[in-house]
Amino acid sequence: MTKSISLALVIHNHQPVGNFDWVIEDVFKRAYEPMIDALERHERIRMALHYTGPLLEWMDANQPQAISRLRALVDRGQVEILGGGRFEPILVALPERDRHGQLAAMRDDLARRFGTPPAGAWLAERVWEPSMPFDLAGAGYTYTVLDDNHLRAASVPEDAMWGTFTTDDRGRRLTVLATEKGLRYRIPWRPVPELIEYLRSSAVTGGNRLGVMGDDGEKFGGWPGTYELCWEREHWIEQCFTAIEDNASWLRTVTPSEWMADHPPVGRIYVPATSYVEMTEWALPPAEANIFHHLLEDAVEHGSPTARFLHGGFWRNFQARYREINSLEQQMLRVSKAVAEMPAGKARERALDHLYRGQSNDCYWHGLFGGIYIVHMRMATLAELIAAEDIASGVRPISGVADYDLDGVDEVMLGTSGQTVLVDVAEGAGIDSWDLRASRVALASVLRRRPEAYHEALRQMDAEAEDRTGNGESLSPHEQMQSTEAGLARLLVYDDHERRSALSRIAAVNGEQMGDFANGPWVIEKATDRRLVVARTADGIALRKTISLAGGRLGGALVVTLEVRNQRDTAFAGAAELEWNVNLMGGGGNPAAYYRRNGRASRHDATGKAAAGTELAFGNDYEGVALSATADPRAPARWYPVETVSSSEAGFERVYQGSCLTYRWPLRLAPGRATKLALRLEFSAAADRTAAEVS
Repeated sequence: MTKSISLALVIHNHQPVGNFDWVIEDVFKRAYEPMIDALERHERIRMALHYTGPLLEWMDANQPQAISRLRALVDRGQVEILGGGRFEPILVALPERDRHGQLAAMRDDLARRFGTPPAGAWLAERVWEPSMPFDLAGAGYTYTVLDDNHLRAASVPEDAMWGTFTTDDRGRRLTVLATEKGLRYRIPWRPVPELIEYLRSSAVTGGNRLGVMGDDGEKFGGWPGTYELCWEREHWIEQCFTAIEDNASWLRTVTPSEWMADHPPVGRIYVPATSYVEMTEWALPPAEANIFHHLLEDAVEHGSPTARFLHGGFWRNFQARYREINSLEQQMLRVSKAVAEMPAGKARERALDHLYRGQSNDCYWHGLFGGIYIVHMRMATLAELIAAEDIASGVRPISGVADYDLDGVDEVMLGTSGQTVLVDVAEGAGIDSWDLRASRVALASVLRRRPEAYHEALRQMDAEAEDRTGNGESLSPHEQMQSTEAGLARLLVYDDHERRSALSRIAAVNGEQMGDFANGPWVIEKATDRRLVVARTADGIALRKTISLAGGRLGGALVVTLEVRNQRDTAFAGAAELEWNVNLMGGGGNPAAYYRRNGRASRHDATGKAAAGTELAFGNDYEGVALSATADPRAPARWYPVETVSSSEAGFERVYQGSCLTYRWPLRLAPGRATKLALRLEFSAAADRTAAEVS
């Protein structure tokens, strides 16, 4: 009997909330549209396609004919559409109500668009926990697609991963398909004849074997070099589809539902909490990530059976690795609770929509590409959460003393109708977030500069490039594309503190830092809706910091007052400093974002200084946000861009995360004497975006 095999191609197409229209347009033209074209040319090729909510909305507005073409492919049985979370959240990170809400919203939207509800759910970043069968099945989904790494963690032998498996949780069953590494790494990276031969060698008598290739649609034209590979120069997809058709006697493509209708699962499995192998590596601390990477690489290279037992970190550890991710997660959970408590109606529907958008996964983790480092997407995610919370609370202040970040120590929330400020008293009494409610700008969202595992590769690459260019050698195009600019390793500077605001420092004349006021715990003396007083005494210096809010919806002020008292027996001479970290989306010389000294404007991502008494303003005209700073007594100011180095599809690149603004006052205090310093920040918003939504 002739050996045969079936192939299920599952393509996941995603664009994050907040991505630039021109970026999505480019990927659509280079990856998404050519794939639709190819399917229309090759009617015998079956495939499952997944489009996330943000991408579908963009297509509605910019390429509506693509939706109609997809509907035609669905109607003739050639394409199966997968669902999932509406705005591609990491489902395990959400409250159960939002897991179901996101899954049901996507299910209902796809049923309306394509005439039938989806049976399969794409799992964002394949982040799996054992509760997933309960959640997915509860929303009407019957299967999902995982990686071979998941099956390996469930003790499935390497040669038994060709098929479907059943799993369950609390009485609800789910079918699992696992994308096979050999297929995933060959499509589209290896020559088509090699892929066909690999499939032929995997075929079995009776044909009861299914190979699954589930991966990102962007790799078929959207990633560097793949448009030329897939469509323009090598025409890889055309060759592949033609080769599959030419080998139809033993090889056929199927949709997952088509296969499952005739083939029961091959076994039962229970998958522990995991994701694809690279994600488990990224979730580790940098030093451990490099160790894990080399151990796994060595085991695979030598064919060691230990490779299947090597597992990296747990996805939730991103909240431990990055304070900013934990802050984002906890803000999302706080907003979710507020929205859930709203009465039914249009306001709740609007708030829920913003909440779901703010749960888009892209900024809740960081790997080889982007993640929390991508400023415009992080700010867009925060804007959605600010919007949802603003609608949920109305014009009431959002305030209180509670453990907002779940670290076991209370923080303080201050608020007016126009601004919300969260102060982490235990860590420098710094402002963790400063959200302008009407304009939905998260002013304090500045990322700390910290080590990443891939920084070692950048250092090595820069050192090798310097040696070679110093010897008169030229670099190959491949080597040049490793970095978006030369010498980026010089920017690998790491912060010794979190990039909060209103951080206080006291320095002696010799520059020695006193009291660790920027990192150490403070004591709450008084907390109201609009005013917080905290104190800390160390090294004979007593500080009392007051943070107070004023104003209304479209304008107001945040004032930080610092009382410095010398409790030593001797005089103290030195300086006091207030550090402010502010994000006005000024990267790349954005002309909308600025600093302005005495009316003269400069880029917000530049370095600058202002003499004592200088009128200093800053803002972003596009966002309609303007601020001014006034020091009392007068003090000089300095600022510089906070820039990180992260990895993108184009290679290593510098990324503006915000601007650090500091004011510095000289101090001369006799024993027992005190002085007061203040910084007043006034803001204005050009428009009320929440009011505009209902006008």
